[in-house]
Amino acid sequence: MLADLPATELARRVGAREVAAVALLDACMERVERLNPTLNAVVTLNPHARQEAEEVERRLDRGEELPLAGLPVGIKDVTEVAGVRTTYGSPLYADHVPEEDALVVRRFREAGAVILGKTNTPEFAAGGNTFNEVFGRTRNPWNPERSAGGSTGGGAVGLATGMIALAQGTDLGGSLRIPASFCGVVGIRPSVGLVPTHPSEFLWDTMQVTGPMGRTAEDVALALQAIAGPSDLSPLTQPVERRDFVAAVRAGIGQGLRLAYSPDIAGIGIDAEVERVCREGALALEQRGATVEVIELDLSFARQAFLALRGLWFVSQLHPHLEKLEEFGINVKNNTRAGLATSMEEVGAAEQARKRIWERFRLLFQDFDHLLTPTMAVPPFPVEENYPRTVGGREMETYVDWIAPTFVLSMTGLPVGSVPCGLDPAGMPVGLQIVGRPRGEEGVLALAAEVQRLRPIGRPPCCSPEP
Repeated sequence: MLADLPATELARRVGAREVAAVALLDACMERVERLNPTLNAVVTLNPHARQEAEEVERRLDRGEELPLAGLPVGIKDVTEVAGVRTTYGSPLYADHVPEEDALVVRRFREAGAVILGKTNTPEFAAGGNTFNEVFGRTRNPWNPERSAGGSTGGGAVGLATGMIALAQGTDLGGSLRIPASFCGVVGIRPSVGLVPTHPSEFLWDTMQVTGPMGRTAEDVALALQAIAGPSDLSPLTQPVERRDFVAAVRAGIGQGLRLAYSPDIAGIGIDAEVERVCREGALALEQRGATVEVIELDLSFARQAFLALRGLWFVSQLHPHLEKLEEFGINVKNNTRAGLATSMEEVGAAEQARKRIWERFRLLFQDFDHLLTPTMAVPPFPVEENYPRTVGGREMETYVDWIAPTFVLSMTGLPVGSVPCGLDPAGMPVGLQIVGRPRGEEGVLALAAEVQRLRPIGRPPCCSPEP
């Protein structure tokens, strides 16, 4: 079916005039109409989407080069889209309609994408399970009784089911990687500043990043190429001259890659079946000439540090709204209160922990090209639970402890991807994290593409198979 094809192929067909942008939009909208009432991935449709698709056709008629020609994109509902309701998952902003596009949305449009609509998120992206008081819960397409992960859960579900061709999201503690793992798609947390974030109340933010998700690693590379690059709107940017993410994926990984696999970097334990699937996925890369060594990497000391910096992030991001703090949901309130109670000594200790993590990776990269580790320590849990209370039989102390495998890596500033590497015995996707060298998105995506070739997982049961 058209809506299931990779975004790279869809953009090629639209650009070659083999498929009309409006026809592609209609194919995705059919999926929205059929599946969204159950899964709740897309929460607000763009009323101007058809006109945008028609404008793509006119731009192609004028001879414009559009790398994302006609691709329907889902924008996370914490990211502003001009003229489209943007709620941040909060009842306080249930009727908010921005007047301007966020920078990343502007770049999607410039590259020829069509904004299909907004995708569901927890309030202000606070949580690893996607639900809020405005739109309710988002469900996993592989089993609607299970969580889709978060906080970019709506985007991951939309991708997995063909409602959208690409998804935009954000990642503070794992919000692109967690739902990618649970829903069987590819997500990347780019290096800090590669995709500038604007607008932002926390201008010098080195914890949360903006990034893409796709059904394939090459799709993610295509999106990243369009949205990466410097801007005078943000002080944290990177140049992208002579960087070609798509070409890197197509070139492959070559021979002799040195890979380290570590099953429990956060020290919280891991579900045995999740670990088995990830280990098999990592070792499969030996078939492509890589060497894979199982190592023990202990980053458990970073858990408390992340909580301190997460609190600082919430205070900084919500500072203009602190007088309304009691009106926010429990997750946002508790995170912000924790930040307000954090001492300067705790912030200093957290930054020292970040230094220790960086030193660990500096030494690791002397012997290895990439680190591989499970994205999540648990399979998707019941959707009505806000978070899993236990991991591998261990009680979790807080509602964020279970996402430690992703958030300890957020503190590095390194590029980290999540790629599906198999299914567990219940038929649910399992994601493998790939950590790259500084500014090494090309290697992360090339390796993710190889994992997908070696370990295909197919499509969710609710979707028709590809032709």
